[in-house]
Formats: sequence, structure tokens, C-alpha cells
Amino acid sequence: MKSLLLNFLLAVLWIFLSGEFNFENLLEGFLVGFIVIWIGKYASKSNNYFGKTLLIIKFFFYFIYELFIANIRVAKFVLMRREKMKPGIIAVPLSAEKDFEIVLLSNIITLTPGTLTLDISPDKKVIYVHSMYVTNPEDFRREIKEGFEKRILEITR
Repeated sequence: MKSLLLNFLLAVLWIFLSGEFNFENLLEGFLVGFIVIWIGKYASKSNNYFGKTLLIIKFFFYFIYELFIANIRVAKFVLMRREKMKPGIIAVPLSAEKDFEIVLLSNIITLTPGTLTLDISPDKKVIYVHSMYVTNPEDFRREIKEGFEKRILEITR
């Protein structure tokens, strides 16, 4: 019951922040609130609230940085066509074990321009990623594992 009340409060806050009171905006605020509460309950299993919050903020800025770099690289390819694409599908072994961690990782990879998560192995041990630029498969795997996956695991564990 507390979560439902919190969800309604977040929806009302969403309406005030957006400046428009209509049913669509209320529904959108309720959905955003639901997602925030769900992620918050999942991530708050640890008592270290402030530490997790700092990790989430660091992850956000890391993602924005990677998103910016990827956008520049794709734009450079589209506008100049000097850089040659070296597309490839790479199998990246996963350290993530929980469904939430795997889904979050695959979505973050797909949101980054030039990369796309294609599949996850049935045993959830490998994720298959298509990239426009694969010069060295080991470097690509290391970037995913030491970049996004490492940071996601820091937050969720």
C-alpha cells in the first residue's frame, strides 16, 4: 500500500514538473514512478544507500560519455565516409547472473549507437552483440565487461 501511495505522489510530482495536467501525463508519471520504485526496491537490498546512489550517478555519467562518443563515431562515419566499417558479431561472456542485470546490460548496449544486442544464450552465460566497429574482438569484449557490465554489477550487488 505504501508503494502505491508513493507511486501516486511521484505521478503528481511528474505532473507539476511537466506543467501539464492531463490523463496522458498522469499515466506517464505513474509509469515512470512505477519503474523508479521497482528499480529502487531492487537496488536497495543493501543498507549502503548513499554508496549505491553515488554508483548510480557515476554509471549515469559514464553512460552519457559513452553515448556521446558513440554518436560522434557514427556521425563521423555517416558524414565523412573515410572511416571504414568493420562490422562483426561478438560473443561476450557474462559475469551478470540475474535477469535484471542481463536485461539492463543488453538494453544499455542497444541504446549505444553502433551496437546492438542480438541474443542471449539459453544458459544466460553469453550475450551476442553486433557492432559496426570491431577491429579486435578481445578489446571489444573487454570494453563491455570492464565498462557497462562492471558498473551494473557494482550497483546491483
